[in-house]
Amino acid sequence: MHEQEPSSTKDAAPTLGASVPSSKPVKTTIAGTLALLLVGLILFLPTNFVVRTPGPVLNTLGEYNDKELITISGEKSYQSDSILDMTTIYVQGGGQNRVSTPVILEALFNPNKDIVPEETMIPRGVTSEERGQANDSMMVSSQELSIAAAMNELGHEYKTWLEVADFSTDTNKDSLKPGDRLLAFEGKPVTSLEELKTQLDDRGDQTSTMTVQRSSGKGSTEKVDVKVSTAPGAEGTRQLGVFLSTSFDFPIDVKFGVEEVGGPSAGTMFALAIIDRLTEGSLAGDHHIAGTGEITADGEVGAIGGIAQKMVAAKADGATVFLAPADNCSDVAGRVPKGLNVVKIATLHEARQALEQIAQGTDPATLESCS
Repeated sequence: MHEQEPSSTKDAAPTLGASVPSSKPVKTTIAGTLALLLVGLILFLPTNFVVRTPGPVLNTLGEYNDKELITISGEKSYQSDSILDMTTIYVQGGGQNRVSTPVILEALFNPNKDIVPEETMIPRGVTSEERGQANDSMMVSSQELSIAAAMNELGHEYKTWLEVADFSTDTNKDSLKPGDRLLAFEGKPVTSLEELKTQLDDRGDQTSTMTVQRSSGKGSTEKVDVKVSTAPGAEGTRQLGVFLSTSFDFPIDVKFGVEEVGGPSAGTMFALAIIDRLTEGSLAGDHHIAGTGEITADGEVGAIGGIAQKMVAAKADGATVFLAPADNCSDVAGRVPKGLNVVKIATLHEARQALEQIAQGTDPATLESCS
């Protein structure tokens, strides 16, 4: 719209008390409007942070979506009066779902939430979908490792193999295939990754014989020639140019009814639930226990993220004891909900002993804690 300026003559002068028309108020209004628009734009721009909040709590000895969370066949299993909760977190933001500044500001003043840089949860260049797939894969791996850890804790034997997962170089692409199980190297059984590394280093840079079991061909066994080479930047260390994974053959069949939950942090609670199911009686008596922690086949408990939110979720669900990885103690300090006893554990054996003591009447407050 065109606006007309006030009419005036060359000799005209303002009367006493009259104001001279000025563009300053208009300029001030425009500047203020632009500032508000800029602030609004900044507020709703996506950020490079994610927010961790308490997630669902699932009893590993109970049901999830009308299905047993853990079922065991191949050996007699027992019911338990214990509650052994695995804890989870929600991660808001990251990838293609970045959160805005108001969300970050709300989390900043919420004691139950934590703000962390996006790359600590989702590496740069990784999409949300790829991160979800990785979490699913880690969940499956944690389940297998929890079975192995429980078997070791109970003294049950099982078989384990190293398998070719992928190739880091083209050195042995013609002789090895993804899925091959490595059975023997130069006639000596391959029993572990550490043993294989020793065998390769002792052999040196030369062609050798590897006995493999093919994933195809109904598990046929073949002897193939493989080239052993020096690892780049690691003089004296030999390699096959492959990425290896570990597969297991257990004497029992364990099925996990967990859906829409990813990551490796439930491993310790899965292992304790398997031990409880395979042992007559109730591992923790009638106590309500929660916890978290990655697990290795040897039963070592590893640190996880979001433990503060997991403790909040555990307390809200009624748990009175929380099993925390020893390496997470610095994250636990000052964040423990009132009425929740935190017990520090470094191994599955320590966790099992703690629960057995609690079942026998030991006050959880007297057990070793992060404080």
